Amino acid sequence: MVIKVILLTILSISIITDLKERKILNSVTLPSILFAFIYFLSINGLEGFIFSGKGFLIGLGLLIIPYIMGGMGAGDVKLMAAIGALMGASFVFYSFIYTALIGGVIALALIIKQRGFINSLKSFFYSIIFLRSDLGSILIPKEKHSSISFPYGVAIVLGTLCTLVWGGF
Repeated sequence: MVIKVILLTILSISIITDLKERKILNSVTLPSILFAFIYFLSINGLEGFIFSGKGFLIGLGLLIIPYIMGGMGAGDVKLMAAIGALMGASFVFYSFIYTALIGGVIALALIIKQRGFINSLKSFFYSIIFLRSDLGSILIPKEKHSSISFPYGVAIVLGTLCTLVWGGF
């Protein structure tokens, strides 16, 4: 019960700060991770520490590559690691799956909203119909257009809440 209260607290704070400031605060994630390790160590000994550690490493590992590639901020990675440390490896894995699905839906909605998706489809079909030779330029644009970004913490929070409500698959 204590763990779920802490989880809901860090999720609430994180979604607010991510929407307002585009940041997930270290002062929220790092104490949560530390608390999870100490709590599970004191309750279940070494097994509890390993439970929390596995969740932490899975949560960290799932988002570290997108972070390294510049696709998300470090706060998102630390939030997922905190979720893993609090709830365990399988929970954070299912949260990641829900998060990825929700993040994809949000990204698609933003693309459609900015009409980038419709214009890309028009350009693609125009190239096929009229057999333009620069078909590859649709897939690999020569000019860099403005990128679409959104606070991914929103997807993380919603994905975690889905796991809390519905569990795994």
